[in-house]
Amino acid sequence: MREKQTAVIVGVNINHQADFPYSMKELENLAAACHMEVVGEMTQNLNRINKSHYMGTGKIEEAKRLLEETDADVVVCNDELSASQIRNLEEELDRKVIDRTMLILNIFAERAKTRESQLQVEVARLKYMLPRIIGSRESLGRQGGGVGLKNRGAGETKLELDRRKVEAKIAELNKELELLVLQRGTRRSKRKKSGVPLVSLVGYTNAGKSTIMNAMLRKSHQSQTKQVFEKDMLFATLDTSVRKIKLANHQPFLLSDTVGFVDKLPHHLVKAFRSTLEEVATADLLIHVVDFSSPHVENLINVTNNTLKEMGIDQIPTILAYNKADLAEAEFPAVKSRSVYLSAKQGVGIDELVDVISVEIFKSPIRCEMLIPFDDGRLVSYLNENANVLMTSYEGSGTKLTIECNQDDFEKYQQYVI
Repeated sequence: MREKQTAVIVGVNINHQADFPYSMKELENLAAACHMEVVGEMTQNLNRINKSHYMGTGKIEEAKRLLEETDADVVVCNDELSASQIRNLEEELDRKVIDRTMLILNIFAERAKTRESQLQVEVARLKYMLPRIIGSRESLGRQGGGVGLKNRGAGETKLELDRRKVEAKIAELNKELELLVLQRGTRRSKRKKSGVPLVSLVGYTNAGKSTIMNAMLRKSHQSQTKQVFEKDMLFATLDTSVRKIKLANHQPFLLSDTVGFVDKLPHHLVKAFRSTLEEVATADLLIHVVDFSSPHVENLINVTNNTLKEMGIDQIPTILAYNKADLAEAEFPAVKSRSVYLSAKQGVGIDELVDVISVEIFKSPIRCEMLIPFDDGRLVSYLNENANVLMTSYEGSGTKLTIECNQDDFEKYQQYVI
């Protein structure tokens, strides 16, 4: 069992932001996810961030006193800091200083399970580190004078070598990532050709996306091995999982679970996970999962919408799934226009959600009758799996099916339509 570090969290509220208290609460949760116990908090209202020390000089003295009182190991800042800000703060406070970005990167590094997500996190970490590679005072002090490489001292040369090593490592990892992205693209185009619609779960971290997916898998009687990892914690899911959902009286669809968003999600990570999030970009429908029990519902919705917009994924039809309605003491299950109120944990409201999904993605299913020869039993199995079979009867020359299917299958198997 890892020993918990103690931390003091520090935040600068620029121009009295309304969501600042929530941002600080979230920083505390991120620290907890990184095995840190928050023993103190300090905030400051400023018009702009202090360029050299992040916070004002008066606050640094206050921070020193707080660190003495709490004996905290680490100082965690609520924004992304520059290399000089980190160095200056560490010198002043005599403590390790971590910013919000590094905290999130550490959580991602610990939770990444597949090779692709591990590579994505490592690339993001190295890109974050690149501008922060600073030679120590000693080595920089050995720099020689004059112009040109001959006269450069060991400090500067070491700095350049370190930078070059990191850049080479990023290039190497990106090459490996490209191969995995190609494989993912191939799988995606195969799925597109199948004509089965793709529905993607998106939303703030810990909103309950994986719980909704597992509830749907249980309802479609999928084996336990198909279940995805779910836990009440930030960033439980980093890897995109795609599963086929086939419920009674519904045509099947593919459902993908994706990495959750968070306020001030480091741009390095958004960039790094772009290939994974391409599943979202190619979806026919998005299910925006919201933690309805949170007092900051509107903020959570806005962060997700802004992140999707940043990635150019804001034109896809979307259903709002207000999850954890049981904790919000709201009426559920309920459907209001394109919003569904449910409790995935209790499995209540899942049927209603699937009904709304079906209306959205199967706006005009084609109803027809097909007569399939007995020696073509594979097609009967395929249609049972990939269409909504309303009636089955057996004629002298084959199996007669009354079905609702998509346009692709209707055209593909036109010869059997009667």
